[in-house]
Order: sequence, then structure tokens, then C-alpha cells
Amino acid sequence: MKLSRSDLALMQWSLLAVSASALLSAAFLYGSSQYAAQSQQDRRNAQSRLDDARRHLASAQEDRENMAAYAEKYMTLTNSGIIGDGQRLDWMEGLERLRQQHLVASFSYNIAPQKTHVPVLPIDSGDFDIQYSEMSLAFELRHEGQLLNFFSALREQVKGHYQLEGCTLQRQNSDENAGIASSLRAECRGGWITLKNRSAQP
Repeated sequence: MKLSRSDLALMQWSLLAVSASALLSAAFLYGSSQYAAQSQQDRRNAQSRLDDARRHLASAQEDRENMAAYAEKYMTLTNSGIIGDGQRLDWMEGLERLRQQHLVASFSYNIAPQKTHVPVLPIDSGDFDIQYSEMSLAFELRHEGQLLNFFSALREQVKGHYQLEGCTLQRQNSDENAGIASSLRAECRGGWITLKNRSAQP
């Protein structure tokens, strides 16, 4: 089969049309592929932002719940006299109320000035300084049970936290002439622990 010049001219335009169509198809396919890849990337980015937002929301809700729980505990500790300045007057008034209840034959006490407590092992006390007011007590007792009853009443009726470190008991003869029927003498040592908020200091 022999092609003439007129046939070549006609085929030239057909070939150009086919070539152009192929180029357009390739460009369309490439554009579609790029669009699909970009769409996938956009979807992944959107999902990542959504996940971040969910995490932030969950963290904010947890922080709010923790703040509410800690605020309640903080208020409880403040009302009980554990957080704040040393409640020396409250302790003394509470001890005098215990004296009027005659839980023991008699007792005396001495409260030392408040000082910053330095624990043997380092602890993280957060924004609080641990204060310690040493208090020693001397008792005249009829029996050992009175000592237990006294410290039980102390924990329940007097604001603050008294940390009992130890007691020594010594048996003694009754002194009927002095009107004392006690047979034991006890000496106890310990201290009042309070937490002072550094942020609340002027």
C-alpha cells in the first residue's frame, strides 16, 4: 500500500489529534492521582486535628474534675486546721476542753514555737512548707486505757493534726493525802503538723 502526500497530510492531523488526546488523558490521570493523594493527606490532617482536639478536651475535663476534687480536699484540710498558720490558740482551747472532760486524772502540756519541719528523707511537698510545733504532755493516770481515750478524743475534738511520737509509762504509788488515786505517770512527745501555702504568703 502506497501513501500519497495528501494521505500523509490527513494522517498528520489525525496523529496530532491522537497525541493531543493522549497528552490530555495523561494530564487528567496525573491530576486525578495528585488530587486523590492530596485528598488523602487532607483527610489524614483533619483526622489528626480531630484526635488532638479530642485529647485536649479529655485532658481539660480531667483537669476540671481534679481541680474540683482537690478544691474539696483543700477546703477540708483548711477547715480542719491542717492548712494555714499554726492554730496555737485552738490547740490550747481544745486541750482545756479535754481537761474539763476528766478523761485522765490530770495532765500538763508544753507547746514549743512553730518551726519548719525538715524530714529525714526528702519529700515533694509541692507549694507547701511543712510546719511543726512540738508538744510534750505529762499525765497522771489510773490505768493505761485513759491514755488511749485521751488521744482518741484529741484526734476527734481538737482541730489540727497531732503526730504522737511515743510515750513512756512509769508506775507510782497512790498519794491518798493529796487526793490522787492515780497509779501511773505517762510522758508523751509529739507535735502539731501544719501545711503553709507559700502562694498564700503576703
